[in-house]
Amino acid sequence: MSTRKPVFGVGVSTAVGEARETLRLAVEADRAGLDLFTVSDHPYFGGRLDAYTIVGVALGRTTDIAGLVSVTNLPSRPAPMLARTVTSLSALSGGRIVLGMGAGGLWDDIARLGAPRRTPGAAIRALEEAITLVRALSGGGEPVTFDGEFYQVTALEPAPVPAAPVWTGSVGPKSLAVTGRLADGWIPGHAADWLSERYRTSRPVIDEAATAAGRDPRGIATVYNLPGVISPTPLAATRDDEGRWIGGSVEQWVEELTGAVLEHDASGFVLFPVREPLTDVALGTWANEIVPAVREAVAAR
Repeated sequence: MSTRKPVFGVGVSTAVGEARETLRLAVEADRAGLDLFTVSDHPYFGGRLDAYTIVGVALGRTTDIAGLVSVTNLPSRPAPMLARTVTSLSALSGGRIVLGMGAGGLWDDIARLGAPRRTPGAAIRALEEAITLVRALSGGGEPVTFDGEFYQVTALEPAPVPAAPVWTGSVGPKSLAVTGRLADGWIPGHAADWLSERYRTSRPVIDEAATAAGRDPRGIATVYNLPGVISPTPLAATRDDEGRWIGGSVEQWVEELTGAVLEHDASGFVLFPVREPLTDVALGTWANEIVPAVREAVAAR
């Protein structure tokens, strides 16, 4: 079992029509003592707010909570500029930023932005270069010259700001191996959890790549996007016929998440509404009942 304390967060809407509510919920999550708020990154949809703009404004209105774009649409955000964005947000917020990174997925939509359409192999190589370059352009030091397949910079001064933690949304074996070699955390795709086949087959790939790179696999966090209802009374079954978590009462959530940390080395959970936006009731129950109880149960062990 890892000795790290699990982190708890919420996913908030990126819809233009929900802009005020999104910022209000981020502030409420901060006041309630949550660790993280997350937003998705789909800049090709006109009805969505820019993810990093949301994060910047929300960090400016909060004091303790961190922001995460889960995950950054890398083909639309060149790595050198992404490095400047993230180090700037870190400097302005006192380090309250986690860098979520993805190789790209909706390529027809990405191409409509004018970004290059990459093959799966090229997208993964670009992801690896981007993580390397963003880190090189953080933490001060000598000017950076980088001559990669996808990114080239010449004598570029790094920002005097420590590199943000990097969490990926890797799915395929090659992308998972990049996570093992370079990343600090992993968010399993398609809201897969610790009992899923996706986790069972993917996490060993990360661990093997980390070991081969001379890294301790236990240092790579697994943080789950976790959809599910919080019901007023216990559910007869908290998982569906395919074994996917569907939710339950406060007590059922606490039991499930505590077991995930203690028995499956889960590092964190983001309550991630899928059918409707996050509500005050769900946020309050999550932040004021479920999260404190899980923290207390984990600390007691």
